[in-house]
Amino acid sequence: MIVVSLSVVLCATVPGCGAGGQSQLTVFAASSLRGSLTAYGDSFKGAEVRSSFAGSDTLAAQIRQGAGPDVFASADTTYPDELYREGLVARPVVFAANELVVAVPSHSEISRLAELARPGTKIAIGDPSVPVGSYSREILRELPEKEREGILANVRSEEPEVSSIVAKLDQGAADAGFVYATDVKAAGGGLRSIRLPADLRPTVAYAAAVAKGSGERKLAGRYLSGLLNGGGAADLRRAGFLPPP
Repeated sequence: MIVVSLSVVLCATVPGCGAGGQSQLTVFAASSLRGSLTAYGDSFKGAEVRSSFAGSDTLAAQIRQGAGPDVFASADTTYPDELYREGLVARPVVFAANELVVAVPSHSEISRLAELARPGTKIAIGDPSVPVGSYSREILRELPEKEREGILANVRSEEPEVSSIVAKLDQGAADAGFVYATDVKAAGGGLRSIRLPADLRPTVAYAAAVAKGSGERKLAGRYLSGLLNGGGAADLRRAGFLPPP
């Protein structure tokens, strides 16, 4: 005689049910949030958090195509706002900020943004569709034409997410890349950051929203609250993220 636990039977028929009958929360998050939101998910009470990290544009496209996360956390405000207008997520909240920097290997002699225009310098940049690529082009548009054109001429790759830019730097395939300050901190000494002039720094704000199709709206709301004031906020600060602007 085969005996099946009632909790297992119920879990198999209830959406959002995780291991051991615990509720399951699915989070789509920008790749730059991997370290902090993994830590937050591991300590989140009341649900098993399953996080999927990728470029914000890729995640937004998946939601538009019918993917069903409970929470979407983006490295900008644009994608959450668009999805909100399309009726796919609830009103977004800004939960953190970051700083765009130029990252170079720790041994690099590059020390200024203008030096990226030197012939032969290999630069990795984000694709225009991802927030880090959009932010990078925002500052390049403000540079003198000769400097801007020199930097653009040295771009060797346009990456789909910020983690790919870091990988290029780690592999020696790039001499410099535009990433977030938190990515340099997470590299553990392998990279060094060059801060951009204050008048060129874009506002890098992260926004999150509960997906309209979520079967765990209450838990998802609590997850967002923790990003603003709670365990999630603490994990973000430890990773170097700034409070919301």
